[in-house]
Amino acid sequence: MNFKIILAVWSCLYIASCQSKPAQQKNTDSNAVATTPVVNDGPVFKKEGVLSFISKEKKDTIRTIDIEIAETDEERARGLMDRKSMLDSQGMLFIFSAPEEQSFWMKNTYISLDIIYIDEHQEIVSIQKYATPLSEESLPSFKKAQYVVEVNAGFADKNKIKYGDKISFTRP
Repeated sequence: MNFKIILAVWSCLYIASCQSKPAQQKNTDSNAVATTPVVNDGPVFKKEGVLSFISKEKKDTIRTIDIEIAETDEERARGLMDRKSMLDSQGMLFIFSAPEEQSFWMKNTYISLDIIYIDEHQEIVSIQKYATPLSEESLPSFKKAQYVVEVNAGFADKNKIKYGDKISFTRP
């Protein structure tokens, strides 16, 4: 009797596990190779330079990251839109021709960002932290800025980046 119960439970478990698996398509191509599905993380990061954050007090390097540079109107308008992820060692540097009050938004940007506004002397003048993904809310600089750096949300807090710190960047 116990054997019949065990067999019935086992049969039910087997049938349930078969039903929970997604249906697989039959492959009629005998030369086909199984592949992993491709995940679209949006545009691929292009390293175009290196940027360092420099401490106001000690004048030493706080953190260095790889940067993608946006300096044309089209590049600045696109920014990090449609990206699904970015490494903590990466960011985007926006370069404007002259200092003026800037304002960014997160439309079509899927990752939360810290937006760091920098004046013409490469000094940080304001930081908008933890910007909400996909938001059309305006995130102003409140002061004139000629450069803007976008990094993953929490970057400024984690690295203790603050007003008065500076940046320095190079291109290859």
